[in-house]
Amino acid sequence: MSLLNVLQDKLTGKNVKIVLPEGSDERVLTAAVKLQETDYVTPIVLGNVDEVKSLAADKGFDISNIELIDPETSELRDELVEAFVERRNGKATREDAEQQLNDVNYFGTMLVYTGKAAGLVSGAAHSTGDTVRPALQIIKTKEGVSKTSGIFFMIKDDKQYIFGDCAINPTLEAQDLAEIAIESAKSAKSFGMEPRIAMLSFSTKGSAKSDEVEKVSKAVELAQAKLKSENLEDVIIDGEFQFDAAILPEVAKKKAPDAQLQGDANVFVFPSLEAGNIGYKIAQRLGGYDAVGPVLQGLNSPVNDLSRGCSTEDVYNLSIITAAQSLQ
Repeated sequence: MSLLNVLQDKLTGKNVKIVLPEGSDERVLTAAVKLQETDYVTPIVLGNVDEVKSLAADKGFDISNIELIDPETSELRDELVEAFVERRNGKATREDAEQQLNDVNYFGTMLVYTGKAAGLVSGAAHSTGDTVRPALQIIKTKEGVSKTSGIFFMIKDDKQYIFGDCAINPTLEAQDLAEIAIESAKSAKSFGMEPRIAMLSFSTKGSAKSDEVEKVSKAVELAQAKLKSENLEDVIIDGEFQFDAAILPEVAKKKAPDAQLQGDANVFVFPSLEAGNIGYKIAQRLGGYDAVGPVLQGLNSPVNDLSRGCSTEDVYNLSIITAAQSLQ
């Protein structure tokens, strides 16, 4: 994968600390062992020490050089509990904090918040909510960003695209779609892409009329208006487009001959979570694309969510992407 090769080159020698909270999962522990062998990501594995060591012994893994932390017995607990209470600012008592930090995702997120790690990758054995909720409560979104969103890097041979939001927000208004477009442009740039963003719909440049189409059209206007203030003047954001007009020059020529994008989009913003989630899975399962992500956008520090159907390679790749995000 060209994207991952580029990122590995950038990360060489950095040894970025990434928390993997699900150490009792074979896929996660296998990825941690592989990452420990590199000089660009240093994994911190969370879990019951006896369970993780038993799994490692069963699989013949050498984890003697991997930092393994049990949240329930860690010497860091008192420090993290105090920091959690302070961060929640009256919304959690010390007793609440003690209870929540037994949860590996909350404990791992606190490691990131307190600077003991640069990012976190979870979700192999937890729901998206279990992974994202601690991040929203503790790490929170960047100034000017109202919602985090989830993109996938879709990779096949020498082709590379970004799809979003495919993971987080069930309903999206025009302002939300515009924000996702801007954050997706930043993500694309940070990973070496020159973003050409298509805002998707079932209409191309007014070919259909409905409130749903109007929402996307308004989002295009809002996003374009923000480009200068975000120092993204070189980014193209256009729409609304049907997918074929966004990806095929011969269709764009017929349906949108005057559009800035002429079938050459590489970032696709879907009008709803429903559309985005279905779209990336079709590309993955029928189109043979590797779906790397979801990569969460808009947080102060990177926290990324795996699918519970993920592979060891998915854990490994998302850890690399998370480490690269931390350097931005």
